[in-house]
Amino acid sequence: MEAELVTLAMAGASALVQQMTTDGWTRARDRVVGFLAGRGQASPESIEAELDTASAELTAAERDGDEQTAEDLRVEWRNRLRRTLRADPEAAAELRALVAELTPTLPAQQARDVYNTISGGQYGMVIQIGVNGQVHNGGQG
Repeated sequence: MEAELVTLAMAGASALVQQMTTDGWTRARDRVVGFLAGRGQASPESIEAELDTASAELTAAERDGDEQTAEDLRVEWRNRLRRTLRADPEAAAELRALVAELTPTLPAQQARDVYNTISGGQYGMVIQIGVNGQVHNGGQG
C-alpha cells in the first residue's frame, strides 16, 4: 500500500507543478488548497501563499532556462502529499480525482498519410519516418 501512495503522491506533485505556469493555475491552486487545508495541513491562506511562491519561482526558472527548479518543486510537493496520505490514507481517493482533474488530456493522435516527391538529382534511397511510421521504398529497390 505504501508504494501505491508514493506513486499517487508523485503523480499529484507532477500534475501540480505542471499546472503552475498555465492559464489554469488559479483553479488548480484553489483545488490543492482545499485538499490540503481540509486535512489540517495549515490555513488556506498559508497554503495558497506557498503555492503562489512556488509558481513564481517556477515561472522565473523557466524564463532563465533552469530545469532543476521544476524537479525540486516536484520532490517538495511529492513529499508533502506523501506525508498527507500517510496521515490520512482515506485522502487517496480525493487525490486521485484531483490528479485526474489537473492532468491535461491529450487529443487522440490522428493517423494520416504523408506523400512526398523527390526530384532534382537525388540518386539514392530517401527515408521519411513519422511517429510510429512505416518505411516504404515505393516498390523500388
